Amino acid sequence: MNQPDSTPAVPPPLPASAHPAKACGNCGAPLNGPYCYACGQPEKGMIRHLASVLSDAADTIFNVDSRIFRSLVPLYFRPGFLTAEYFAGRRTRYVTPFRLFFFLCVIAFFAIQASLNLDDVRVNRGEDEGLAKAQNSAQVDERLQAALDQIGLARKVPGVAKPVLRRLDKDEASLRKQADQRRAWIAERDKALASGAPPPPDPVVEREERTLSFDGQPWDPVKHPIKIGWLPDFANAKLNEMVGRGKANVIAAERDPRHLVAGLFSVLPQTLFVLMPLFAVLLKIIYLFKRRLYMEHLMVALHSHAFIFLSLLLLAVVHLLGGWWADTAAQAPLRLLSAAIWIWLPIYLLLMQKRIYRQGWIMTVLKYGVIGTCYIALLSMGLVGALLVSLTSA
Repeated sequence: MNQPDSTPAVPPPLPASAHPAKACGNCGAPLNGPYCYACGQPEKGMIRHLASVLSDAADTIFNVDSRIFRSLVPLYFRPGFLTAEYFAGRRTRYVTPFRLFFFLCVIAFFAIQASLNLDDVRVNRGEDEGLAKAQNSAQVDERLQAALDQIGLARKVPGVAKPVLRRLDKDEASLRKQADQRRAWIAERDKALASGAPPPPDPVVEREERTLSFDGQPWDPVKHPIKIGWLPDFANAKLNEMVGRGKANVIAAERDPRHLVAGLFSVLPQTLFVLMPLFAVLLKIIYLFKRRLYMEHLMVALHSHAFIFLSLLLLAVVHLLGGWWADTAAQAPLRLLSAAIWIWLPIYLLLMQKRIYRQGWIMTVLKYGVIGTCYIALLSMGLVGALLVSLTSA
């Protein structure tokens, strides 16, 4: 008979579950994943490499991966599809509504700023040098020539883009027109003075001396400032400083309304961002008898505003392309594309409302009109408020 082997057998390795698990630092429960099952505290804290923290923050905010391509196409071309998919529980395959909304808001903001900056390229147009305040023809010629010399130097910059050259051409034409108007006023003034008649009012001085009034007297930062009794002195001083900046910016906007238009579009994304929850409140009120939760209306608001931001992004891109491809055959297709984007915007929102709330066309159109009117009023007030803040703070 064979004798039994007296060498002790090596025990098999313990299964992974038998190895001691890392304990949660908060409650001491074993950790079997990135979060504690008992108290919910994450395993990762902030005390780690900065690159890891920034990576997690970017993933939390944007989470832009392959799902973005599965989300953008239906978002733009299939009204209400993403919202219906979210309500049906098919959420993992698409970017979450808030991330999609936030991502497109940020991208649209930078795209609009880039398109406005492209359209706003200019050199000193001469107002700061006093062209509009010249008191005789010699001063007009001297200051005009100084401004034109600056434009000539800007044209000689190596690699200057076509949009910049077009902006310079427009600035030169504007300067020459301004100089002609100033010469005409000087000639009319001299003629009136020679005949003993009162001179015509100086349009520049008249514009710049235009004042704000309160308490029946014109505002003046020193002689008659705004003073609210319950505000401290530093707050009143800040208020008068804002009024002065606002007055200067309004005068500048009268000379060149493009500044006002650029300011309006620059605050549009931020205004839409703030108004998005209010839009959900409007939906909740209008569709009160549908007995939907506010969060359902919020998902509709997030997706509809994400679509609006995507439309603004496309319009900014078309505007940029139009600037770079000016004087080419691409201008006509780009104009048609821009018009198509504007037309699709209200049609999309109507079709989305019809698909999500599933009412007849008559009720859908009526409610769409009420919601649209209220929202446009809110948007107008928001834009005016944001524009006033931008005028008095810059």
